[in-house]
Amino acid sequence: MKPTPCPCGSGKDFSACCGPAIDGTLSPQTAEALMRSRYSAYVLENEAYLLATWHVSTRPAPPLFDTAPLPKWIGLQVRAHRQTDETHAEVEFLARYKVGGRAHRLHETSRFVREDGRWLYLDGDMHDADKDR
Repeated sequence: MKPTPCPCGSGKDFSACCGPAIDGTLSPQTAEALMRSRYSAYVLENEAYLLATWHVSTRPAPPLFDTAPLPKWIGLQVRAHRQTDETHAEVEFLARYKVGGRAHRLHETSRFVREDGRWLYLDGDMHDADKDR
C-alpha cells in the first residue's frame, strides 16, 4: 500500500499524522497538532471533525461547506506555536488555497483552549496576507 502524504505538510504519512485524529483514534496532544489536523480536515471537507474540534462558544452552525466553488487547499506553513498556560495556546499559520484558479493566502493566529483533556479551536485573528507575498 502506497503511503499518502499528510495534507498538513508535516512530511509524514497521513495514517501516522492527522489521520488518527480525524478518524477519532487519537486526540491531538498539542494545539499545533489540532490545527494541523483541522487544516487536513478542510482539505478533506470533513465537516464533522471540524465542528467537533470547534469550541461550543464560537462554533458556527452547519453546513460549513455551503458555498461554491470550494477552495482547493494547497499548502500549510506553521509559523509559530505558543502555549500560554496549561489550557491555552496560539498557533500562527499561513495556508495557501485556490478558488477558480486564483491563488490566495490565509494568515491567522488561532487561539485554542484545552477542555476535558481535549484541545479545541476557539477563534483567531486574521493578518494581512498581502504582506506575506
